[in-house]
Amino acid sequence: MYKRYESFTLLISRIAKSVLKIKMEEMTSQGLKSSHVSCLYYLYKENKPLTATELSKLCEEDKAAISRTIDYLSKNNYIVCEKKFEKAYRSPLILTDKGIEIAKIINEKINQIVNVITNGLDENEISIMYKCLTTISDNLDKFCLEQYRR
Repeated sequence: MYKRYESFTLLISRIAKSVLKIKMEEMTSQGLKSSHVSCLYYLYKENKPLTATELSKLCEEDKAAISRTIDYLSKNNYIVCEKKFEKAYRSPLILTDKGIEIAKIINEKINQIVNVITNGLDENEISIMYKCLTTISDNLDKFCLEQYRR
């Protein structure tokens, strides 16, 4: 049992560190951070205006973090507010031309990374891998909710 715990936590930690390193290395030259990448990615992927609330859910970030990200991306001309509402989190955001260009680069890098991580796996193994990771994530979420409700 201890060996499983050690292997699991070590592997998950190594994967998380690698993903973070890739994001940092690839985006630092663009002046972007990991949270910026996620927002740009989802705005590009969804191909429609998204609100701060929607981005918060998609990126699994709290509203304060998304607000800071939106502020940075707006000030640096990656996104604009399509139409302003009284409550800022309800205002739809869209990519600018600059945002679209960097989002295309992000999307290309993501495709490269997905190819790297699935190298040597067939479609069935890839399906099983994602099913297992989803089950693990859901189980841990449920455990945390039950054990640490406050």
